[in-house]
Amino acid sequence: MNDLPQFLLAGFALAGSPGPNTLSMAAVGAAFGRRDAIGYLLGLSFGMLGVIALVGTGTAGLLLAVPGAAPVITGLAALYFLWLAWRIANAPPIGPADSGRRPPRWHEGALLSMMNPKAYAAMAALFSGFTLRPEPLPDALTKTLVAFAVILTVNAAWMVIGTLLTRLAGNPRTARAINYGFAAALLISVAATTLL
Repeated sequence: MNDLPQFLLAGFALAGSPGPNTLSMAAVGAAFGRRDAIGYLLGLSFGMLGVIALVGTGTAGLLLAVPGAAPVITGLAALYFLWLAWRIANAPPIGPADSGRRPPRWHEGALLSMMNPKAYAAMAALFSGFTLRPEPLPDALTKTLVAFAVILTVNAAWMVIGTLLTRLAGNPRTARAINYGFAAALLISVAATTLL
């Protein structure tokens, strides 16, 4: 466990830096409020367990090695990110509970994690760069638990940032501008992650 401090530092840096997951979490918090964003937060966080499993078992690498699979996967992911950005941009400002807003559900957050190219790169770097336990299986399980705790913490922090921005905005026009800004930042982060 000598590598634990470095693992935590790298985990917070990789998971907490702006990217599709963090920006979508802040956007959902800003557009729908903290209470309505909890399901999305849990889905986004648990979806990362799927990413960890696919990276850790080598399944992600095998899938992308299939001829023609990468462009199809990239295209489907791009369509999903566009749809989510549209929902965020067009969410009405936070108001009464009966305002007809429907926040993204937990499975939409899980799907976003599973389609996020940054998530795969970050988890591959994190899991291959550190050893927390000498035996392979306990090492993988320990890294998974610690990484999940980091991811959950980071996602909750980004959700709070989003809700605070909307609350500070105070007026519906500014709140709408914040939603547009988060939707644009989400698309830019996806494009930057995909191109790098």
